[in-house]
Amino acid sequence: MTLAGEKRAVRRKREIPSPDPALLLAWYDRERRDLPWRVAPGGVADPYEVWLSEIMLQQTRVETVTRYYRRFLSSFPDLEALAAAKLDDVLKLWAGLGYYSRARNLHACAREVVRRHGGRLPDDEAALRALPGIGAYTAAAIAAIAFGRKAAPVDGNIERVVARLFAVTTPMPAAKSELRRLAASLVPEERAGDFAQAMMDLGATICTPKRPSCLFCPWREVCAAFNHGKPEQFPRRAAKANGRLRRGAAFVVLRADGAVLVRRRPSNGLLGGMTEVPTSEWRADDPDETLADAPLAAEWRRVPGRVRHVFTHFPLELTVYRATVPAGTRPPKRMRFVPLARLGEEALPTLMRKVIAHAISEGIEGEGRKIA
Repeated sequence: MTLAGEKRAVRRKREIPSPDPALLLAWYDRERRDLPWRVAPGGVADPYEVWLSEIMLQQTRVETVTRYYRRFLSSFPDLEALAAAKLDDVLKLWAGLGYYSRARNLHACAREVVRRHGGRLPDDEAALRALPGIGAYTAAAIAAIAFGRKAAPVDGNIERVVARLFAVTTPMPAAKSELRRLAASLVPEERAGDFAQAMMDLGATICTPKRPSCLFCPWREVCAAFNHGKPEQFPRRAAKANGRLRRGAAFVVLRADGAVLVRRRPSNGLLGGMTEVPTSEWRADDPDETLADAPLAAEWRRVPGRVRHVFTHFPLELTVYRATVPAGTRPPKRMRFVPLARLGEEALPTLMRKVIAHAISEGIEGEGRKIA
């Protein structure tokens, strides 16, 4: 059946009442998740804490964010403290959370708010969106939750809820504008912040991608997808192409005094500003001679196996080479040696933690290859 035919078939079925926000709010008052950045229903949230949590929650699970959020807030308890901090210190606390452009934008945004807004986040979506790292969803979430504005934040969870409520047959991502319009139509005049969080909770705990718990949903009776017996078929998805596998080499230089060679990645781009061991270029074709990119002359040994990591747009495989050099070895230009015992203080992304762990924990096999 064509999409147009499906829409006609949906219209021929019995009329389904519109979702009542009061039903969802009553459910939220009973079942809401207890999260460290939330206040009791009807309470006034701290805009800084709302903003910080929303940035951290982008593409990251709540369980992971909770740990990082508490630690981050203890170091930077308010926006002014974050603005006054060094970027390196912010990145160190962010290390392991991923999507590091969020941390750089968070820091830049804090400084911009101090400079342009007297240290207070603006309370409307347009002004929020003008700040670094704040897009449409985050601006709406802050406006609704922190300031009570009638705004509709729409993330992946909320897209799924709305697509099922109205049985939207347009495939993603083309359906996004329609879903935003429908979500905005649901926001009540009062308790907009609680309603936004209720939608988030509904998508995260009840209206899940697979095997949704429809029997516990406060909107079950008015959900078009449930009434048609097809909740898991929504939202519809267009075919998605996977990114091509990229490969490269990572070079772990261990100095005899217990230090490892590292460098800082460029500020812009993937893992920008983070600490890494030297690597070759990551390419979609197999490098002919990865040792050509080694940072210094040494007897290199290839560590058995490879380190695999998946970024948003592509998977990566790194061959790891290890070399041991004398205690007096000086680092190449724009690199430095860091004691292994102090690596925890560095802004190491998860990928580099994997590489170093692989190099120092796996047995070294094979012939050494010396380069001059």
